[in-house]
Amino acid sequence: MHAACHAESVPQTVDRLLHTCSIRSGVKIALPKERVEVWVDGLPNLVIGLREGLEIGLVVSILLAAVRRTGAGASAVWLGVLAAALLSLGFGAVLAFSRAELTITAQAVFGGLLSLVAIVLVTWMIFWMRRAARGLSGELREKIGLAAEIGAGALATTAFLAVAREGLETALFLWTTVQASGDTLAPLVGAAVGLAVSFLLCWLIVRASVRVNLGVFFSRTAVLLIVIAAGVLAYGVGELQTAGLVPGRNWVAFDLSTVVSTDSWWVSLISGITNLAPRMTVLQVAVYVAYLVTVLVVFLRKPGTAAVPVERPARRLPRWVYATAAVVLPLLAVGVLALVTSPSGDGSATQVTVTADGCAKDWSGTTAGSSTITVVNKSGHGGEIYLIRAADGGVIGEIEGLGPGTRRSLTVDLPAGQYSWRCLVPGELDQVSPVAAVTGGSGGTVVPAVAPVSDKDLKQPADSFTSYLTDKLSTLDTQTGDLAAKITAGDMDGARAAWLAAQQTWERLGAAYGQFEDLGVSIDGLPQGRPQGVEDPGFTGLHRVEYGLWHGQSAAQLAPVAAKLQQDVQALRQKLSFDPADLPLRAHEILEDALRRILNGQTDQGSNSTFTLVAADVDATNAVLDRLQPLVDARKPGLIATARTQLAAVEAACQTGSRQLVDARVGAAVETLSAIPTLLEVRAS
Repeated sequence: MHAACHAESVPQTVDRLLHTCSIRSGVKIALPKERVEVWVDGLPNLVIGLREGLEIGLVVSILLAAVRRTGAGASAVWLGVLAAALLSLGFGAVLAFSRAELTITAQAVFGGLLSLVAIVLVTWMIFWMRRAARGLSGELREKIGLAAEIGAGALATTAFLAVAREGLETALFLWTTVQASGDTLAPLVGAAVGLAVSFLLCWLIVRASVRVNLGVFFSRTAVLLIVIAAGVLAYGVGELQTAGLVPGRNWVAFDLSTVVSTDSWWVSLISGITNLAPRMTVLQVAVYVAYLVTVLVVFLRKPGTAAVPVERPARRLPRWVYATAAVVLPLLAVGVLALVTSPSGDGSATQVTVTADGCAKDWSGTTAGSSTITVVNKSGHGGEIYLIRAADGGVIGEIEGLGPGTRRSLTVDLPAGQYSWRCLVPGELDQVSPVAAVTGGSGGTVVPAVAPVSDKDLKQPADSFTSYLTDKLSTLDTQTGDLAAKITAGDMDGARAAWLAAQQTWERLGAAYGQFEDLGVSIDGLPQGRPQGVEDPGFTGLHRVEYGLWHGQSAAQLAPVAAKLQQDVQALRQKLSFDPADLPLRAHEILEDALRRILNGQTDQGSNSTFTLVAADVDATNAVLDRLQPLVDARKPGLIATARTQLAAVEAACQTGSRQLVDARVGAAVETLSAIPTLLEVRAS
């Protein structure tokens, strides 16, 4: 699933890709606009088809090549592939021809658990290959053939997991593509071409293996499998974090999505081969490195010379039994899925339709109590759909990222009253449906409606926060001037104290995730990624001064840097602007950025001020909460109070100097604060 599906649903992914391609089709090409849009729509599907095909086929290709080199039959591998293909296609069929839905959480759990099981079998296969390649005597082919017979079940299971792990996602993607494509088959053709190219590459891998020395083939492909398996393990952990089964989802180790386009073909290709994503959590990186290093060390260690005896199994079932099981068991699993996910008889079921010129015009109400309402998007564009209370516009439920040509269900417990729908399709549609009555029924316990937030609601808090930023920048201007003066005078001890005061003020601005763009980089940039590191001319600002002050550089070297720092701060004061919609994001991104940059040691250039700066980030977060508290309290009472308690705990932990304790408490606070952007999402104009 990777970057796209870690952050959004499959329909959202398709809609984003289609939207991106529509924008990119603006290049000057001497073709009718309609034809350009049709075929450009197929390009992202081709790349994703290529990526998914490589993920599905790479491990299978190595297994096929291994058994082919030994002369053993490949039937076990093909049975595993057949079973996984039937299971994946069956899942897609259930979703396409019934009202069943597989939630993003269910997809994440499914993919994560399959990945972990796959790791066990692939690791077993790696060391089986090493054992088979210990000697190259004339009897080796026969011994490996016997081992392949004994491990036929493991071969089949490994192939099954390698295909099924991504097969479900691919089936869902292709189904959504067909639904969204309308009258053109270009997206489906693109996906098919991508899959065909990937399978051709995998076939070439198998063909090329015939000319490779057996020992060399086993050793090289085993190393490749270790790298792939490490990526699969990190992917599986990420999926389980997405599902909420494993903690640390917001403890981001790195996020390259702000540097490179995740839609780029080369990014998709690298992700498809390695299973690595542009954005990974600390836990994902830790398990990736731990698995890769541990298994490589054990694998590359010189093995013992004692041969492991391989005995022919005493009894084997007929081949038709395995073939039948490979077909029947997946079909039974699909049948169980269809029964489990079919709509129950409890509650009422209603359907509404979004079209290009109307929002749920067929909404006629439903029965009070538990209701499952299916929204069908026939507008041709992706959008967000809200069920609202007619009296005050309170949001009862919402469906985010409903892709074109798709449907999704919303289950709510409605009391009697008047309700309507709001359909927001950016740039195309923003309408409210006719009001309809919900009557009768039991009307059980009701989840309170979330009052919609408008741009107007955020204007006053944003104006107040802008004033706060203006005051802090004025202070920072004075402090950087003092810093420059002390450096010019040769007072390096005074300069270090002045630097710390200025850096704390900068942190209290809450400048997370490049908020101030190029000027922010000039003021608070880091040497990482620059060609010459700390000596690079582009490395400027507070951290450049920090490096010089704590590494013995002279006043003459640092004076120009300090002078430019003050000039950049003054330029930022003149250009300061703040988008009100960004304010809810600041609530958790300030500390999330501290977790990502400061607590990971990226920012420290010698001052050893990590905990002091984290405490300053807590001050910035509290400043944001001061402005947002009335809006949050009206929608989720107690959330701000909980967050304040956790922030106080972070400050107390900073006093202890325990990195582990600070990490844990910052992570807990970020988890709590991450609910604020959703609560305060702008849903009304």
